[in-house]
Amino acid sequence: MVLQLPNQLNQQASVNTLSIKSLILGSSGYVGSELIRLIEMHPDYELTSVVSESHSCKKVSDVFPHLFLTKKNQIFDNFESYLNNIDAGDNIAIFSAAPHGKSALLISRVLSELSNKASEIRVVDSSADFRFSSKEEFKKIYGFDHPKPDLLKHFVSGAPELININQEKYAAHPGCFATAVSLSIAPLVNSNIVTNEFFINAVTGSTGSGKRPKENTHHPERHSNYFAYKALAHRHAPEIESHIKTRTTQNVKVNFVPCSGPFSRGIYSTCFAKLTQPFSKNEVISLYRDFYSKSIFIRIKNDPPRIKDIVSSNYCDLSFSVNGYDLVITAAIDNLIKGAAGGSIQLMNKLWGLNDCRGLQSSSVPWT
Repeated sequence: MVLQLPNQLNQQASVNTLSIKSLILGSSGYVGSELIRLIEMHPDYELTSVVSESHSCKKVSDVFPHLFLTKKNQIFDNFESYLNNIDAGDNIAIFSAAPHGKSALLISRVLSELSNKASEIRVVDSSADFRFSSKEEFKKIYGFDHPKPDLLKHFVSGAPELININQEKYAAHPGCFATAVSLSIAPLVNSNIVTNEFFINAVTGSTGSGKRPKENTHHPERHSNYFAYKALAHRHAPEIESHIKTRTTQNVKVNFVPCSGPFSRGIYSTCFAKLTQPFSKNEVISLYRDFYSKSIFIRIKNDPPRIKDIVSSNYCDLSFSVNGYDLVITAAIDNLIKGAAGGSIQLMNKLWGLNDCRGLQSSSVPWT
């Protein structure tokens, strides 16, 4: 695809403030609410429309009371009203937090409806609909036909730190587990210092299952409890393998055991790897610091990371333990921010030529 940049983007985008109208699809879930909160604070994105058919015409602050101060009068739009907020020639950022299988259909519809606006449009999807490059691979993992296979070739997918944006207009954010694990192992695979088979245990909070109640996310089931699910069969394992191969051109094998933890938000990942030769902990740290030298949201820690240190932030904290040929990488992220909404804004920043960290450098909220 050839990308024609508007004159506005030829300026120093990381310094000057752009005017980019922002549209959120599927805005009434947990990820949608975090997109609303974060976009409202972004200097370049104007929160123009939050689309939700199920909550149409309701006030955002009635559905999400914690957003009362920032969105007092914002209402949820439907697909008949959101176009009223878009003018010809606008720069438009489309964020989709719609469910898997539905997001592609909604994105396709909006792109079609905006096609006569002569607008510059960028899209970031946080669902799974564009995380794989082929319809065959998608069907193998998700068990149903891709709803819009013609759009697949236009999307690039990966964690913001592991993806190169050239002339692409559309990007797909990885799953929250895939984000934490890919950031943990990519430097190792890229440097050829490990055997490319990894054993991973990762625990997630209850918000990782979405807003709609399910048996395993019900509070009496999660409170003071911890359990594995879909061991060696979780769909994020092939996603991790695919994204690592895209970034490093190497095949990896991921043996993944996800777990549910008794907290609401956050992911804690523990990855076990085999070094091809002994390295010291300081050598491993040096390798990661070099690999992520331009990645402001990756923090290398001497001690194991803690969930409470990253909640509500876009940071990924990493630490390492080394014993001979054995290496353990621990990672902590907020599943709703770094694993979804914050990472999606980071990708959108890249699509518009903005600095990665634009609008995202808030501290975590301790003692949650």
